[in-house]
Amino acid sequence: MQAYRIVASRGPANLTRIATPEPGFGQIQVRIKACGLNFADLLTLEGRYQDIPSAPFTLGMELSGIIEKTCDSVDNLAVGDRVAVFSGQGGLAEMGVFDSSRAIRIPDEMSYEHAAAFQIAYGTSHMALDHRARLQPGETLLVTGAAGGVGLTAVEIGKLMGATVIAHARGADKLAVAQQAGADHLIDDSEDLRSRVLDLGGADVVYDAVGGAAFKAAFRACKPEGRLLPIGFASGEVPQIPANHLLVKNLSVLGFYIGGYMKFRPDLVRGSLTQLIAWYLDGRLKPHLSHVLPLSQVAEGIELLRSRRSTGKVVIRTGD
Repeated sequence: MQAYRIVASRGPANLTRIATPEPGFGQIQVRIKACGLNFADLLTLEGRYQDIPSAPFTLGMELSGIIEKTCDSVDNLAVGDRVAVFSGQGGLAEMGVFDSSRAIRIPDEMSYEHAAAFQIAYGTSHMALDHRARLQPGETLLVTGAAGGVGLTAVEIGKLMGATVIAHARGADKLAVAQQAGADHLIDDSEDLRSRVLDLGGADVVYDAVGGAAFKAAFRACKPEGRLLPIGFASGEVPQIPANHLLVKNLSVLGFYIGGYMKFRPDLVRGSLTQLIAWYLDGRLKPHLSHVLPLSQVAEGIELLRSRRSTGKVVIRTGD
């Protein structure tokens, strides 16, 4: 089968042919239909991600497909089930073997492309805003990088949860995408973020996928008792947080990494995905896919993330 793999530590990734893996204890074999790309895939390729598997390994953190085989120890899933898998690795391939605990059935109404783009972006935003920040109806939510993979879902979910949403992004086209997802106010990257947010009354919750200068400005635009969620650092700069400023406004900075929850509270992740799929079936969530590419063009998909030319999600179609 074909797989997009890193063979040596910090080495390049290439599309290559490898043997089809067989399921072991507690595992399922999945014929992969689609794989969602994430900024973390780019960081992994550059050796900058916080949770890089040991080489060799196949890239691709989330996928969808059909179960081809199961181990006798698996009793919650069956051959033929349509599933989404929060794999962590292995999604950019034609076939894969994964722990059954990382798989969830998907409804017939959900396409494989939507399912592959769903788990990390929507799961991150829902758990961060609901479980960690406790976002309340009527509060003001500021989202930086609001047209990106996770940022756009934060706009959508924040609006669904009853917040007033301020979207911050680069350029009119990206801001238009955020507006379509429900943003109430739009701030271009060329504007003074701090002053614009303060003019709107300040932020109760900040969902920051950018880091760097955007985080610093958002930090200073918080209301008293504001909560900040550092979700990612697309700018390349991890901000340093002045603890004395936290004291003055009684601010809270809440770390969130959905991969960590998969290890110590997978029940929360599964519960979140169950809720999100229900919202999807009700038509309340509409995944935005800017590009759907074949496996042969995975490198081009990664470049779309690197150059920040995509909006929402980039999905790689790995099978027919």
